[in-house]
Amino acid sequence: MINNVRQVLDTHRHEIAFIVGNGINRYRSRNNGNSWDELLLTLWKNRVDASQDTIPNGISLTEFYDILEIHNSDDSRRGDLQKEFCDLMSGWSHERHHELFIDFAKRINTPVLTTNFEDILQKAGELSQFRTNTDGFTDYYPWETYFGKAQLNYPTDGFGVWHINGMQKYHRSIRLGLSHYMGSVERARALIHKGNENRLFTGKDVHNWKGVKSWLHIIFNKSLFIFGLGLGENEVFMRWLLIERAKYYQKFPERRRSGWYLTSAGDNNAGKKLYLEKIGFQYVELQDYSDIYETIWR
Repeated sequence: MINNVRQVLDTHRHEIAFIVGNGINRYRSRNNGNSWDELLLTLWKNRVDASQDTIPNGISLTEFYDILEIHNSDDSRRGDLQKEFCDLMSGWSHERHHELFIDFAKRINTPVLTTNFEDILQKAGELSQFRTNTDGFTDYYPWETYFGKAQLNYPTDGFGVWHINGMQKYHRSIRLGLSHYMGSVERARALIHKGNENRLFTGKDVHNWKGVKSWLHIIFNKSLFIFGLGLGENEVFMRWLLIERAKYYQKFPERRRSGWYLTSAGDNNAGKKLYLEKIGFQYVELQDYSDIYETIWR
C-alpha cells in the first residue's frame, strides 16, 4: 500500500496539493502535547472551572470554545482568548518528520493547506511570508497570505503554506468556535457564489472569480491529498468546502480533480468513509502512523 501511495504522489505531482491537520503535530510529540483539546481545556481551567479535567462527551470542541467565550464576554477582554490560545502554542517546535514533509512539498513545488494555526511548518521549511494580493488585507481573514520561498501570482502556481483556519501571527484570525466557523462559511460563500460574472460557478475563465488570489482557489483547482486531519462531524467549514467542491465538479465535470484521504488502518469510521467516497475521494488506509508521517515522504 505504501508503494501505491508513493505512485499516486509521483503520478499526480504536477496537479496535487496537500491538506494537513494537527495529526502531524501530535505524532511523536513530547509528553503527548501539541493538542488543541489540551489547550482549550487549559483555557477553561484558567477562565471557568479549575477542576475540569476533561472535555466531556456530547459537546464538540467548537461548542466548548463558544461556551468559554460566553463566560468571558466582557468587552475589555474580547479577543484575549484567541491571543492566549496563540501564546499557549508558542512553545511548539518542529520535528524531523515536519521537515521531511515540507521538503517533499518544496521539491515537487506544490501548495500545502493546513488547518493548523501555529507556525511549525514554516519554521521547518525556513519560509518567508508573502501575499498574492496587497489590497484589502484583514487580519481576521488573511486568506491571501502564505509562507514560501518565492512570490506567487496565483495560489496554485507553486509551493506555499496556507492557513485555512487562521494563523498564530494574527490571533484574531484563529477559528476556534462554531461561531467562528460559521463566519468563515459566510465569507467563503460570498466569494464563491456572489458577483454575477466574477463568481466561481459562472463557467467561464477559472481565474475570473473573487477568491482567485486566496487559498480557496487551491481547493477547487487541485487534486487534494489529505492526511493528519480527523475531518470529524464538527469540522463543518472544511466538510462544507469539500461538498461545494463536489458540486462544482458536478456542474463542470471537465474540471474535475482527484482526491485522497490518508488514514491509519482501523479508523473504522464508516460515515466519514461514505462522505469522502461520495464526494470523490479515495479512502486510503496505511498500517502505521510512521508510514503516514515519515515513510512516504522519504
